[in-house]
Amino acid sequence: MEGATYMSRTTTTLGAAVLLGAALIPAGAAAQTTRPGFAVNKFEPSERGSDWFASESLDYRGHLRPAIGVVGDYSYRSLLVFEDDGDVRGSVVRNAFFVHAGASLVLFERLRVAFNLPVQAAVDGRTASLSRGGVTTTFLPPPHSGGLGDLRLGADARVFGVYGDPITMAAGVQFWAPTGNEAQYAGDGDWRIKPRVMVAGDVGAFTYAGQVAVNWRAREEKIGAGAIGSELNVTLAAGARLADRKLVVGPELWASTVFAEAFEKKTTPVEAALGAHYLIADQVRVGAGASTGLTRAFSAPVGRVVATVEWAPGVVEDRDGDGVPDREDACPDTRGERSADPDKNGCPPPPPVVAAADRDHDGVPDDSDACPDTPGVRTGDVATNGCRDTDDDGVFDPKDACPAERGVASADPTLNGCPDTDGDGVFDKADACPRERGVPDADPQKNGCPADPDRDKDGINNDVDACPDEPGKPDPDPTKNGCPKAFISAGQIKIIDQVKFKVGSAAIDTGKESLEVLEAVEKVLKDHPEVKHVRVEGHTDKTGSEKTNRKLSADRAAAVVKWLVAAGIAKDRLTSAGFGFDKPIDTNETEQGKKNNRRVEFHIE
Repeated sequence: MEGATYMSRTTTTLGAAVLLGAALIPAGAAAQTTRPGFAVNKFEPSERGSDWFASESLDYRGHLRPAIGVVGDYSYRSLLVFEDDGDVRGSVVRNAFFVHAGASLVLFERLRVAFNLPVQAAVDGRTASLSRGGVTTTFLPPPHSGGLGDLRLGADARVFGVYGDPITMAAGVQFWAPTGNEAQYAGDGDWRIKPRVMVAGDVGAFTYAGQVAVNWRAREEKIGAGAIGSELNVTLAAGARLADRKLVVGPELWASTVFAEAFEKKTTPVEAALGAHYLIADQVRVGAGASTGLTRAFSAPVGRVVATVEWAPGVVEDRDGDGVPDREDACPDTRGERSADPDKNGCPPPPPVVAAADRDHDGVPDDSDACPDTPGVRTGDVATNGCRDTDDDGVFDPKDACPAERGVASADPTLNGCPDTDGDGVFDKADACPRERGVPDADPQKNGCPADPDRDKDGINNDVDACPDEPGKPDPDPTKNGCPKAFISAGQIKIIDQVKFKVGSAAIDTGKESLEVLEAVEKVLKDHPEVKHVRVEGHTDKTGSEKTNRKLSADRAAAVVKWLVAAGIAKDRLTSAGFGFDKPIDTNETEQGKKNNRRVEFHIE
């Protein structure tokens, strides 16, 4: 039995014909309608370059690495029409043969783009009718022998892992353009989109792959005992790598279920296959397999045969670029030549025995000796070959700025090979405190010396000073310790205590705490004439109505401006604004939170 999904919409002309026919037929006669076609084939081949027919092996090796090939797909009885009780009414699509032409391209060892174009080489079928609810629906067979299917475009990216790891994960999305012929049951006549997540991996000879996807289809319809529409897609594959890992053999499974009737028998086609793929000379992959539907549902064919051939060049590692693959190269990091001797294959030939001048008798001929008058060793670096490393610090003398002192390597040629006694990253040559770990400093008198423990010189060490760059007084509150009453920071005049007002009033509390804050703000403004304009903002908690709080906050901000003007601050430097409880900085569910929200702020504009 074949399963398929059927689309409910009819064309406008057909709909008009059906309505006209319904008006003309006598009472009691059954109404007649026909169904347009849709994409029946549930087999979606993997992107080219995979070891499986439907699942992805996630081989993202290489840059601009292509894979090009075709997949042949013959299915038998892939669209059956049946009643609720399972009786088959007819085989609408009986024999269908597709050739899937496609290609993929791997970029940057992480991203892959691909396309797949199904070409319906041949198809046939029979007319079938289904009576339901007084309406007889006729399913017409495909009228022609072939045509195009829906073009599939895809892009996916590796999330983690690499090909051959125990687990590799990738994510991507596929799109189907409506290029297929609906009457041929080769296309939906509308766009489809399928985001998906994929995993694959190898554990010894065991290999596996799988994916979960959501296939969004614009067309959704209930048809007899089945339905078509947006669906969940799953593929699974598992098998073994044999014949030096060139042969992959194992079963595969692909299944879907329509969300509108999820996991119902008639809406959940499941197809199982057994197949094999073989890679020839790291270039050409061939494969063949057969499958059958496991459920009596739309798009679960009685039988299917698939075969593939593709050009999919593998990645041959050759680190030294000498044309000898690393797996055969006895010297994989040194360019060499091919040799029949496995111990010499890919290794450079021995140097010819030629009498050469060697003044310092160190075995390095003068013409390649960077230090021809001082005995040294071979290094392979033209700048140091034949030279010595007097202080044995790994930096040879020609590049060592301190050849008699054991040091460390540096990108700065004036410090390369020089010591850093205290290990603080500042070399002794530039370190004002070479025996004390410190920090870099533009001042040569402080470079490499320990950081100042009290930057603002207020007697409170930086590690406990809440304002380490603003001198202040000790305070038992750690958030205020070492802070002045007011100071400029991050575009505001920050205050560490709030200006207090009488309850429910804009009258400033004339207590010592409020006056000290206001006097501190006054001093900052007088000490910083470059601050041309300050906006005084009033804020309240959420007690009371919005209107009352907005007016109260505005009046309080204006009262502060009035005090500062009376204290000698130019009026044109100040404005006020009230925000009520629109901008809380703490919760309004606790008394402390409400207290924090009742505040005045000074914003520099």
